[in-house]
Amino acid sequence: MSDATAEPMDMLNVPFKGLLSISIMLATIMQVLDTTIANVALPSMRGSLGASQDQITWVLTSYIVASAIITPVTGWLSDRFGLRQVFIVSAAGFVVASMACGMASSLNEMVVFRVLQGLFGACLVPLSQTVLLDINPRERHGQAMAIWGMGVMLGPIIGPTLGGWLTENWGWRYVFYVNLPVGILAIVGMMLFLPKTPPKVRRFDFFGFAMLAIAIGALQLVLDRGQAEDWFQSTEIWIETGLFVSGLWVFGIHIRNARDPFISLHVLKDKNLLTALALSALVGAMVLGGSALLPAMLQDVLGYTASRSGLIMAPRGLGTMIAMMIYGRLSNRIDSRIAILLGLSLTAWSMHMMTGFSVSMGEQPIIVTGIIQGFGLGLVFVPLSALAYATLEARYRAEAAGVFNLVRNIGSSVGISLLSTVLAWNIATNRTEMTAKIVESGPRLADVAEKTGFGHHILVFLVNSEINLQAAMIAYLDDFKLMMLVTIALMPLVLIMRKPGAIKVSPADAGH
Repeated sequence: MSDATAEPMDMLNVPFKGLLSISIMLATIMQVLDTTIANVALPSMRGSLGASQDQITWVLTSYIVASAIITPVTGWLSDRFGLRQVFIVSAAGFVVASMACGMASSLNEMVVFRVLQGLFGACLVPLSQTVLLDINPRERHGQAMAIWGMGVMLGPIIGPTLGGWLTENWGWRYVFYVNLPVGILAIVGMMLFLPKTPPKVRRFDFFGFAMLAIAIGALQLVLDRGQAEDWFQSTEIWIETGLFVSGLWVFGIHIRNARDPFISLHVLKDKNLLTALALSALVGAMVLGGSALLPAMLQDVLGYTASRSGLIMAPRGLGTMIAMMIYGRLSNRIDSRIAILLGLSLTAWSMHMMTGFSVSMGEQPIIVTGIIQGFGLGLVFVPLSALAYATLEARYRAEAAGVFNLVRNIGSSVGISLLSTVLAWNIATNRTEMTAKIVESGPRLADVAEKTGFGHHILVFLVNSEINLQAAMIAYLDDFKLMMLVTIALMPLVLIMRKPGAIKVSPADAGH
């Protein structure tokens, strides 16, 4: 472990930091982009690959599950084989797997290649975060995380729009082929500018990895298939839930007693990191999960087209990027905890405004709340990403980054499933209550038909359509209120974290 103190010294003094940063961020954007870019191409893929509606979702699920399972192993891989080697091999493997996805001729081939894509891509985001932290001194970590945050947020913002344009003009296969030029630039840049880091002899904890892999895989399957299988009315969901609980339980016991677990207890005992994990998961669950519902509301309730919905939501991403740039410049002058609290306050305020949405509103309320919420998110995730590692020794960063990104992604998956389930349940409940009130206290349709001249079947259709519309809108407002309350409840967690000024710099980090 003697090399652990030398690595940060070398990384802090690397030349061409700007070009290196661009190279690793290209790899990050390429990987994050692929989590959303394929969504809009699924209908075209379904016809080309001869898959059913249920089967085609495995194109998304296989990638998510494979990526989730490998993400926490990032620290061990970078220690055992060297950060540079793992980064370059991961990027190259991701590009090759992307090309294979584009050439797939059947659903089975596509699922296999998507699994490979997820396995190779899992390390790219945590390693990019690790490198940006390693090549910058502590006083510049806020700026470094602003750059990283913009890259991570850029993928979800432009993914659906770019995927739709490529599918419409070039075909769905180019959704994967687009990774080739980006990946080549990233690989060449890393080969030129990313220094070699000495590998460390470290035993791989196969049992611990297997237990965590079972838990993560089972959880992702529960989240992805739960709503379609009617949750715990399904034997499959019960089995997967049992695997998740038992796998996580055994993993927790194992890492407390294992001599060399692949996730170090030193990482899991760091108070700043643990608090950041909780905040990241819960904010991701409520806010990022909620963002997945907004396009459906715009199209299904307000009647916007897919392209129009994308344009209306674009200012939200713009607000996030502006906040990240501002914080990057001011990170050394303000307490990161104050920035996070301000960001959570703005996010909660925007959600409160969203509870006032109506079916007759125009575009302005959506754009205004989107900008405010996006700005708030930018003030949460960047300082949170910096504070997460502020009290952690540099040698544990890659390992911690893998855990941090895993928890953030799982939080988003849980949020999407939870909010979608609550939404569906509220729509059904609202519809039942509204129908009952109309039947009990409203005028008879036969009388209305006689007075208006409309046919009975036309009136039934109109009333039913209006009930569905209002029931859905009320359900969305209930989701926004739930998101607001959870966001407010998160604020006290921020006060647990240590501010940067209280952090003692270890000799391994003091090279600058």
